Amino acid sequence: MTMSDTTLIRGARILGGPAQDVTIDGGTVTAVGGGLEAPRGATVIEAAGHVLLPGLVDLHTHLREPGREDSETVLTGTRAAAAGGYTAVHAMANTFPVADTAGVVEQVWRLGKESGYCDVQPVGAVTVGLEGKQLAELGAMADSAAQVRVFSDDGKCVDDAVIMRRALEYVKAFDGVVAQHAQEPRLTEGAQMNEGAVSGELGLTGWPAVAEESIIARDVLLAAHVGSRVHICHLSTAGSVEIVRWAKSKGWAVTAEVTPHHLLLTDELVRSYDPVYKVNPPLRTEADVLALREALADGTIDCVATDHAPHPHEDKDCEWAAAAMGMVGLETALSVVQHTMVDTGLLDWTGVADRMSARPAAIGRLAGHGRPVAPGEPANLVLLDPAYRGTVNPAGFASRSRNTPYAGRELPGRVVATFLRGRATVMDGKLV
Repeated sequence: MTMSDTTLIRGARILGGPAQDVTIDGGTVTAVGGGLEAPRGATVIEAAGHVLLPGLVDLHTHLREPGREDSETVLTGTRAAAAGGYTAVHAMANTFPVADTAGVVEQVWRLGKESGYCDVQPVGAVTVGLEGKQLAELGAMADSAAQVRVFSDDGKCVDDAVIMRRALEYVKAFDGVVAQHAQEPRLTEGAQMNEGAVSGELGLTGWPAVAEESIIARDVLLAAHVGSRVHICHLSTAGSVEIVRWAKSKGWAVTAEVTPHHLLLTDELVRSYDPVYKVNPPLRTEADVLALREALADGTIDCVATDHAPHPHEDKDCEWAAAAMGMVGLETALSVVQHTMVDTGLLDWTGVADRMSARPAAIGRLAGHGRPVAPGEPANLVLLDPAYRGTVNPAGFASRSRNTPYAGRELPGRVVATFLRGRATVMDGKLV
């Protein structure tokens, strides 16, 4: 389809509500209502039965560039994001070199601008080289062209309490947030999967829930002590939920995310020894999964973040102990959330827009995203067909990597179109 600068989306259900028409012109939503006339020369999209949401925002994406372009690049990763309905992603800092300087974060930011498929907001490292010993150039990254506001050593935990306190104090000056990968390293030495009945039966070294929960408990107390913001990455246990719920009841500036795979998959899958299920934090129990869903529904967990972690074939197609940890997730996240949260009645589409667009944009201080579908707002949008049912085929992914745990699984929903400031990046389910 050839797209003009002006678009009429006819009969879409905004946030799952009644059918309405939406016109887009010059990167902005210009009108919302019934029976709108198509402007002269406009592209018309017939969207009866489809749901229109604000473009999705991911707080936790690994784009791998610079340094691991064999896994992903900014271009392939943002194409995958657009295919999944995302208009903005936060690119994590564990690249080679690490994004711990203004120069590296600006490089990633500029690569995102050049790709044109979604906005790329770099995440800066908390410590130099992710080594946990010395604070990185937080102020310089914040003042750079990339205007970094989220800082994380994700992949590693900032386990030194003094370093964590200093980071929380530092980012207050520019309203930043420290996003913690909560993993007490001494409690997870050699860990291969969730510690529990299954790990005992399989003889794999267990990864105890308390390794996550103890760091979260420490960090919410530190954030309260210094009056700063802390964000918990990929929260995965029922106990972690209770700690975050308690911290929020105190009015502390604590936010948390959950991944799609922790909303659906359990440690029972590890019985197959298929390394596609090896991830950090590990897949937990069914009880944890149910607790995470309830916490996302009631707002204790603020948002869904993919932790999109691409790996080349050789890093996953090997024995369990040697395999890399991580899963790709950008192209399946919305379908998994529909399956686990919408189709189960735990969230409606308004809730999905809040947890996958508005809240992550607010946490990352990302202007222009997560906005309502209303006249005068930026036309960052995703149109999906919730009635669609299809089998996941990683061969068709836009990502450079194929390490998905959903291959061959039927999931609901399909992204029909994605718009970045009014320009279609996906149309008829295909990248433009």
